Amino acid sequence: MGRKVFVSYKYADTQVQDLNIYEESWFGSQTKIQTRARHYVDELAKILDDEDHIFKGEDDGQSLADFSDEYIESSLRNKIYDSSITTVLVSKGMKEIWEAEKEQWIPWEISYSLKEYTRNGRTSLSNGIIVIVLPDEWGSYEYYITNDNICNCRSLNTSFLFQILKDNMFNAKSPTTASCSNGSTIYYGDSSYIQSVTWEDFKKNPNFYLNKAIELRDKKYDYNITKTVK
Repeated sequence: MGRKVFVSYKYADTQVQDLNIYEESWFGSQTKIQTRARHYVDELAKILDDEDHIFKGEDDGQSLADFSDEYIESSLRNKIYDSSITTVLVSKGMKEIWEAEKEQWIPWEISYSLKEYTRNGRTSLSNGIIVIVLPDEWGSYEYYITNDNICNCRSLNTSFLFQILKDNMFNAKSPTTASCSNGSTIYYGDSSYIQSVTWEDFKKNPNFYLNKAIELRDKKYDYNITKTVK
């Protein structure tokens, strides 16, 4: 039975690695177009199993200012209700730095993915959530993921993220940790409800990461989960 996957992303973000996409013009010639985060959703659909179904988040040009709270709630509930996994495509330009987070789609999509709803006598579960980090225009992930050679681990720049994402990382109630010689804390195992994987690693084994999201959802009471947008 196929999985239902909701994809949260910043439609128009062009600070992503070029996918060499061409479109055919009216005259039959091929024209190269600028790659956006939206195009990675198409690639994601190719990677997933044929039985899986994708539900897309933000559409081009949509602004929360155009809609009432009731519309936003009903729209997201309808999109997310039947899904079991939410994939968040983290990209370098996904945040509008001059707008409050509550005025942007991604935080609300994550919030509604974490909430439970009852409809026609059936209550939906919280979604499992996985962050897939897209390479920037230089093919680098270092705007968010870097390797810490001193501590022999990777470091996540969680301050870059929306607050609701940040709050649901390193949020295990009983984490396994150690201290590094530079004074930082190293987390081991499933320390985050929302885990992060690079686009390249996800492509190699998508089922592993999607199944991990479901595994952590089924252990959600082991985590301090934040469901509200601040």
